[in-house]
Amino acid sequence: MSLFDKLLKIKDEKGAGFFLLLDPDRVDRKRLIDVAENAEAFGVDAILAGSSFVSTANFGDQIKAIKSSTDLPVIIFPGGSGQVSRDADGILFLSLISGRNPSYLIEEQVKGAPLIKAYGLEPIPTGYMLIESGTMTSVQYVSHTLPIPRDKNDLAMAHALAAQYMGMKMVYLEAGSGSSKAVPESMIKAVASYCDLPVSVGGGIKRPEDAASRVSAGASFIVVGTRLEFENDYRFMAEMADAIHTKTGSPV
Repeated sequence: MSLFDKLLKIKDEKGAGFFLLLDPDRVDRKRLIDVAENAEAFGVDAILAGSSFVSTANFGDQIKAIKSSTDLPVIIFPGGSGQVSRDADGILFLSLISGRNPSYLIEEQVKGAPLIKAYGLEPIPTGYMLIESGTMTSVQYVSHTLPIPRDKNDLAMAHALAAQYMGMKMVYLEAGSGSSKAVPESMIKAVASYCDLPVSVGGGIKRPEDAASRVSAGASFIVVGTRLEFENDYRFMAEMADAIHTKTGSPV
């Protein structure tokens, strides 16, 4: 079974999947290992690892440390072609379809594709969409692109449908790490009902009720990062998992 099929199985059996986002550039190795070792026990379904901007020269070593500390799937969430490691299970093959900067639509993908093939990573083609969150996010600054306005559901719907027609397997609605506002439920509902792709949602999801409402709106996967990266609050992690996993008694 492919990694992507395993993720879909998690979604089907649990109601939605819980992805923990770790930034190898901001979090030291000891902390990465501690979080990765505990994530599965507290309900995380997969770990995303990456950053919109990486200054460390040890990205591969950090991915290896995460992978050696958990049996969960470790999936690279890359900010560019330099964030590829043979030690992950797969990689979100992102195209920043909400922007018009060719570097993040196709150029970085061309640079990274040969490495992905050489390392045997499973790519998951993903339409990546920045959604206005009230603050300038790192990915917005680095990519030199404008986010989709949070009240323009029609634009988000059209972009998601284009991703489907281009053969992508998933769309990712991103408010940005540490953002003050999460992606609106109305936009998630509109996108999920308009296209046939699973919808991942991340950024600004600070409370279990924020996660639950977005699953109810149609999100297939919820991504949570900032708080769980820096605080030993495993009770909060478990509460997030309970809110996201709307189907109980899952064998997964």
